[in-house]
Amino acid sequence: MQWIYLVLAGIFEVTWAVAMKISNGFTVVLPSVITVIGYILSAVFLALALKQLPLGTAYAMWTGFGIVGTTVLGVFLFNENLSVPQAICVSLIVIGIVGLKLLSNK
Repeated sequence: MQWIYLVLAGIFEVTWAVAMKISNGFTVVLPSVITVIGYILSAVFLALALKQLPLGTAYAMWTGFGIVGTTVLGVFLFNENLSVPQAICVSLIVIGIVGLKLLSNK
């Protein structure tokens, strides 16, 4: 169950970050509200995951989900550029997330 909590925390991490971008500096109400709710839910699910997962593993994976998710959505939703070196670095983060999951004791 702790892995499901961690994935949910990552999804809400990406949700609040994308909503924050859309909120235009908190000047658009609905995305601003989604940002706050997503941030809270992300923290709640991370806290639940941390009941059983090691802090370093869970936090690294949570931030990794956020980095990968926001990078991909930035490219597709906001037409942001992703250079080859950036894509390589994000790929290394994905490899790290997979490695942490495979090598985790829980």
